[in-house]
Amino acid sequence: MKDITTTFGTLYHPVKAFVIYEKDCHEKSFYVESYDIDKNGYPINAHPLSLKESNQLANALDTSDELKRNFLKPSGLLPKNILYINPDHNGYAIWFTPAQRLDLFFVESLGIPNGLASLPPLLWKASKKSLYLYALDNITDINEETEIFHAPFFNLYDDGKVCMGTVAVNIKADCLLEEFIKQWEKYFFNSYFSHLIRDKSPVKSNIIQLWQKLVNSRKQFPMKSLIKNGLTLKQLLL
Repeated sequence: MKDITTTFGTLYHPVKAFVIYEKDCHEKSFYVESYDIDKNGYPINAHPLSLKESNQLANALDTSDELKRNFLKPSGLLPKNILYINPDHNGYAIWFTPAQRLDLFFVESLGIPNGLASLPPLLWKASKKSLYLYALDNITDINEETEIFHAPFFNLYDDGKVCMGTVAVNIKADCLLEEFIKQWEKYFFNSYFSHLIRDKSPVKSNIIQLWQKLVNSRKQFPMKSLIKNGLTLKQLLL
């Protein structure tokens, strides 16, 4: 998989460290010592926590709570392809993409050229750290009982989880819904497909031959090649 992490995220540097001391007696009391962090990452200049530093720490913690509240928050009206949102700190979103033509990338050893290919409708479930991907046979009437299929790609486990390889996922704590979706789709489609996990094909035909026929052709994705995985959309909500 292609490492594209340099295009995401913000680099943070340590500037302060705090050590909390507890008095060893029946009446519990605490003392907080503050350290500055030098350019090499070592704590220096130990001193009692000042009022200014206390206020800065309080503001930082308040900002962290605000970031959590913004996670998966839509910037406007809810996009029509969003099916479910769990906005908890460790939450996730479920959405679909229609059948479309996109550029795909494959490692050279597969013998599949890189290029434009037709894709089936896809169902996505993602949290901050993981992505699950499935296929749909249509998007005209999606409900909790909709049956889902294995996504017809490499680098997928049986349960739909995507193996991201060397790609280090970096979703921000305050990531809005639209950016969250955009980043995950970019992570997936800008990466190189490389292998089948456990050598098990997610389609009825030979998956290598399937993509050899589709890439850089005008052929539509053969929906009859999809395999049901025994799940319904409702089961993804658990």
